[in-house]
Amino acid sequence: RVRLVESGGGSVQTGGSLRLSCAASSADKNCLGWFRQAPGKERQGVAVSDRNGNTRYDDFVKGRFTVSRDIAKNTLYLQMISLKPEDTAMYYCAADDHFVGLTPLSTYTWGRGTQVTVSS
Repeated sequence: RVRLVESGGGSVQTGGSLRLSCAASSADKNCLGWFRQAPGKERQGVAVSDRNGNTRYDDFVKGRFTVSRDIAKNTLYLQMISLKPEDTAMYYCAADDHFVGLTPLSTYTWGRGTQVTVSS
């Protein structure tokens, strides 16, 4: 079973930038993606990608977040710019052979998350 380790979270001010990384222990999953969960809210999809380079973004992050994947390093990245307080959440990496859009299914393999806090 693939293991996922997220890193790169932190605290920034509004308008700041962060780059998250998700290191996967193996390359046997077609899909890798980023999801987030704010306190008191349900987990939601942020950006997902497959091995062919296809990507999908939540409307709220389009134009501000960019997902990329280094196949050789088995690592997924999320470059975030123009951060807003509403982006504050725990960000999770997930993997599976097939994602259902941006829906965070419990059947995916999940990392432990990395916290992103954006202050106004």
